[in-house]
Amino acid sequence: MAIEMKVPSVGESVSEVTIASWTKKDGDLVKMDEVICELESDKATFELPAEADGILRIVAPEGTTLPIGALICKIEAAGAVATPAVVVETPPVAEAPKAESQPVEAIASKVIDVVVPAVGESISEVTIAAWSKKEGDSVKMDEVICELESDKATFELPSPENGVLTIVAQAGQVVPIGGVVARITAGGVPLGGAAVASQPAAPASTTSATPVASDSSYAAGHPSPVAAKVLAEKGIDPATVQGTGIGGRITKDDAVKAEKPAAAPAPQAAKPAATPAPAAPATEGGRVSRREKMTSLRKTIAKRLVAVKQETAMLTTFNEVDMKPIMELRAKYKDKFKEVHGVGLGFMSFFTKACAIALKEFPLVNSYIDGDEIVFNDYADIAIAVSAPRGLVVPVIRSAEKLNFAQIESEVVRLAGKARENKLTIEEMTGGTFTITNGGIFGSMLSTPIINAPQSAILGMHNIVERAVVVNGEIVVRPIMYVALSYDHRTIDGKDSVSFLVRVKQLLEDPTRILLGV
Repeated sequence: MAIEMKVPSVGESVSEVTIASWTKKDGDLVKMDEVICELESDKATFELPAEADGILRIVAPEGTTLPIGALICKIEAAGAVATPAVVVETPPVAEAPKAESQPVEAIASKVIDVVVPAVGESISEVTIAAWSKKEGDSVKMDEVICELESDKATFELPSPENGVLTIVAQAGQVVPIGGVVARITAGGVPLGGAAVASQPAAPASTTSATPVASDSSYAAGHPSPVAAKVLAEKGIDPATVQGTGIGGRITKDDAVKAEKPAAAPAPQAAKPAATPAPAAPATEGGRVSRREKMTSLRKTIAKRLVAVKQETAMLTTFNEVDMKPIMELRAKYKDKFKEVHGVGLGFMSFFTKACAIALKEFPLVNSYIDGDEIVFNDYADIAIAVSAPRGLVVPVIRSAEKLNFAQIESEVVRLAGKARENKLTIEEMTGGTFTITNGGIFGSMLSTPIINAPQSAILGMHNIVERAVVVNGEIVVRPIMYVALSYDHRTIDGKDSVSFLVRVKQLLEDPTRILLGV
């Protein structure tokens, strides 16, 4: 008996996932809890383990986007597969001559509509991105026939049956969920049907070789949507990439490892006739535009940021911090700190602790609006904005008010490492009550960060620059950082926001207060 494996629930806000890559192949023997594939949502990448021992039967290929609860694969008991495999293979060869005597019209009478599947609660329509097969082509069950594109992801549409393809919706056409995009005539004769009709009389080796050739001709050099996205970001032509997937298909790993061929320009330069032709447009034009599809994560970020600007009364207040006391403290103890705790002493632990203390004193900054109520948090789950390869992510340091400097630094290192490897889980990126973002590492002098909804405030750090300031009536040079607090004016008044930022400034300019809690 086969066990059906379906897409698990990975978070309240996640309605669909994309199969990033299969770590096992169709027909492989797998063991319980062994990782068989990687799933990718618009927030994180996670692994899917096998639910039982047995033989893997892949239902959804790499790059397919599936809703939560959709079937991914089946696992058949190892002992029950050997016998049926022989039985299934024998009948087509034995019955082939009989099929020749049957009228083609009788076999082709079954027509199946291929409709747009439900791909998420908020998606009502999709666009036909491209057809992988042509009108009148012979297709097989589960073979990809086209790519569909929604406002959240791109996914492949497989054929529900063996037969001949009739295209209903053309590339670029918008089709609602449940709309018909094509029809499959089961057992029909493709264009050039005479050749197909003669196939049953051919030897078994010929008929078995034909579908393999069809698969390889389609899959070879064809990237999955995830791989296509990576290649597009790198500006690499899929034709130059060698696929290692089933039938030569280009997988996500192939795309990640792919590099632009360095030797490609050399042969063109060696040809006297070919060199001037491509060079002329580049020299004369000099103005090149190109288009790249937005990733699922970038689309989600865009929607959330626009929603925040439209739904909140966002305002920003500024101040400056003299970083000399912290820098002197770090210079004095950073070597000993790393020797004792195994992590470096960075600025983030000082800012996190200062914010945690200030949030306790100004609870409105640590609250959020839910309907017509304000929800107050008596803990500080501080989110740290991290620039990852896939885009901006915001992992959360839980109960920061209870952690010491070493524990905060360890969490920052751990979460930043997982972000760079795209290994953050949904749980690690949800539930923050306040956010800190550091644009200073990229050289930003001043900015107005956007609130991370549903939170009510976000602190922006900036670069440290030596400036002339007046201290005790004298002009001195000090390392100064501008800090910005963006807040939702619906919840937080100017008095609370300014007082909060002044308190953070006070704690940073005198770090002893953090240690003594005063």
